Amino acid sequence: MNLILESSRHMRWYTDMRLVFSVLSGVCEAHDWLIADIDCNHLPDERIPYGSDPILISGNDLLDVVTKHDIQFSWAVFRALPRGCRPNTSDVPYADCNPDFWTGSPRPQLKEALFEIVCWDSALTLLIGAPDYIAKRFRSYFTDSRDLDTWNKKPWWRFW
Repeated sequence: MNLILESSRHMRWYTDMRLVFSVLSGVCEAHDWLIADIDCNHLPDERIPYGSDPILISGNDLLDVVTKHDIQFSWAVFRALPRGCRPNTSDVPYADCNPDFWTGSPRPQLKEALFEIVCWDSALTLLIGAPDYIAKRFRSYFTDSRDLDTWNKKPWWRFW
């Protein structure tokens, strides 16, 4: 399932991965993560070095970083991978200026990815290809999230 969170009374900014992983308890730790197209306010932890893109990190390490530090990701794509997966990163997926999110039914950009969480311009959080149980948990907390596939049927001028 594809979801979009445009605004929420629950989230101070719409790219707060600490809150997203808190809502999706257990999901971060269950996967390895490939993070790319990172632009954020600061990266105070050497496990996610600034300027290194893409970054492969364990779910436990990622959760520790976002829990300990107040990071606002302006842009980033977090790809959930099966543990131990070492994907081909020659074609790095991206968020900034990616038109594929805004047409039809988007799919994860990396074939090994189980699903993606996209931080889009500090304004939106997207779930791409999320399994039903993850989408249901996300929607139960973020009741103002919407189905992205339905959203994409709107004329472009109605987005903002």
